[in-house]
Amino acid sequence: MNHDIYSTEGLYKIVEKTELSDTISRHVIYAPLIAAKARAGHFVILRSREGGERIPVTLVDWNPELGTVTVIIQAIGKSTTEMNAFKQGDSFLDVAGPLGTPVEIKNWGTVLGVGGGVGIAELYPIARAYKEAGNKIVSILGARNKGLLILEKEMAELGEVIVTTDDGSAGKKGLVTDAMNDLYAAGRGPDAIFTIGPIPMMKFVALASLPHKTPTFASLNPVMLDGTGMCGGCRVEIGGKPKFACVDGPMFDAHQTNFDALMKRTAAYREQEKESLERYARDHQCRIGLH
Repeated sequence: MNHDIYSTEGLYKIVEKTELSDTISRHVIYAPLIAAKARAGHFVILRSREGGERIPVTLVDWNPELGTVTVIIQAIGKSTTEMNAFKQGDSFLDVAGPLGTPVEIKNWGTVLGVGGGVGIAELYPIARAYKEAGNKIVSILGARNKGLLILEKEMAELGEVIVTTDDGSAGKKGLVTDAMNDLYAAGRGPDAIFTIGPIPMMKFVALASLPHKTPTFASLNPVMLDGTGMCGGCRVEIGGKPKFACVDGPMFDAHQTNFDALMKRTAAYREQEKESLERYARDHQCRIGLH
């Protein structure tokens, strides 16, 4: 890393960017006040430009000495595609945080982390914090294919890693719950589980651990606007009661979470998101054609 870049003025500058796949990139951002307060489980809300969408992203890493925070962004819609087009030296307009309630770190014994896709990035700082607290870490990392598998090396530094892919291009062919069931069948059931990834995956992780009565926690990703609990957009149902993911979470008891309601809320604007991405792609192509 070129440390000279830290002398440049301006907050929220991207001091390092790494492409992890065709659609996933790591951004190291200069945000010293956030870096000084960040804890495992915190997130930030990014905005690329004036009038841009506010995108919540979990903190992957932070360095108080350098004043940086690290996030990993997957280009899914228009705004995240726009953000992933940023280069080293570009700046985000806003980085608000740290937000949310940090994860309670204690010694469970053996902690199983189950991450899917870009959720692996969010799982990493939590697994690292539990490792530092004296826990044994076992991780199951799932992805649709090898190209979408991230941070395998970093997770392996914390403990045993089991990889599953839908197409068998890396690790075992199958689902993360298949690997979970194998651990239970071998008498290696964990003392606690933390899962982050697609909502259906987290739902079935919770269902798989329920018969074993293993405490299981999921990081929820509902629609979110202000990140302070005022708008109510991130409302989730936990144990039959409403909670706000931005202030009460984002980590909740997975056995108490209404995942079906969460899936409906996150799908509410799917058509609008699709149209917005298509417009951005057309405009982007036109701009390229002008040069």
